[in-house]
Amino acid sequence: MDKAIDIRSDTVTKPTPAMLEAMMKANVGDDVFEEDISTNDLQEKCAALSGKEAAIFVTSGVLGNQLAIKCHTDPGDEVIVESESHILNYETAAPSVISNVQLLPVPGINGIMSAADIEKKIRSKEYYFPVTKLICLENTHNRAGGVIIPIDILKEISEMAGKHNIKTHLDGARIFNASAETGISLKEYAENFDSVSFCFSKGLGCPVGSILCGSREFIDMARKWRKILGGGMRQSGILAAAATFALDNNIKRLKEDHAKAKLFADEINNIDSVSIDLSLVMTNIVVFSVQGISKADVLAKAKEKGVILSSGSYENIRAVFHLDVSMEETKTAAEILGDILRK
Repeated sequence: MDKAIDIRSDTVTKPTPAMLEAMMKANVGDDVFEEDISTNDLQEKCAALSGKEAAIFVTSGVLGNQLAIKCHTDPGDEVIVESESHILNYETAAPSVISNVQLLPVPGINGIMSAADIEKKIRSKEYYFPVTKLICLENTHNRAGGVIIPIDILKEISEMAGKHNIKTHLDGARIFNASAETGISLKEYAENFDSVSFCFSKGLGCPVGSILCGSREFIDMARKWRKILGGGMRQSGILAAAATFALDNNIKRLKEDHAKAKLFADEINNIDSVSIDLSLVMTNIVVFSVQGISKADVLAKAKEKGVILSSGSYENIRAVFHLDVSMEETKTAAEILGDILRK
């Protein structure tokens, strides 16, 4: 096989010629001085799409999440997250380092917490407890396999948080996958949160970048902390132009990635040693496990045959589908996996 089928993540995509052309035409300036026109245009566009007052372009989803936590909390506060969330598992304990807060993980079912389960974990007012200041949700949920959190549950959690005067943040790294699949707009999702972040460098196919949206006061504070953390950029419009192109051209096509994921899942479900819950394959991520062979061996053997997979949670293997993998390559990847596991 000349070209490896790389389904480790949707972060491995490369800009298309049309996106590169848009980047070359960016109207740039110095963004630390807020003079980069392409960046300003992107931020205004994202604020409007999310229904928030303002937005700030950042280098990564991690930075977007960490700025949100920093700006919503004070040192010593507590933040409620789902136990398999990206913030807890993949952000290098950043909340404890940057914001001096502790995370309280609440186990969900397939990544989905209920308002009742969260409410039980809210601290009472005794002085020896930390203050529950923020609830973070992730939609779609990566480690659960791209599961979409139903909008009704988001609304229930939002209403419950408001009753307790607790802020809410949405890690919406792949929120457009949820939107493309459900038809629910970003604005409708975001109205249940005080802030929302989402990535351009995953399914939308950009080389770099994420955005954080919220109130104007919140974004002003985020801009200060972005600078403190070394995230201030200069002629960032080259990257912002790619993001604007993606918003204009790459959202509807996300359903193609979902179709690839469903095809792959259906194919490997026919392999006796594979364990997979097809009901959880909602978007572009497929999480599965294999009996009788170690995860490390499956990953190594697949790579030898030209299919690059990634490690999911625990003994799970993850495959993520994106614009740089065709439907034919998807089928080939499933066939190669079958060849490996049926020997």
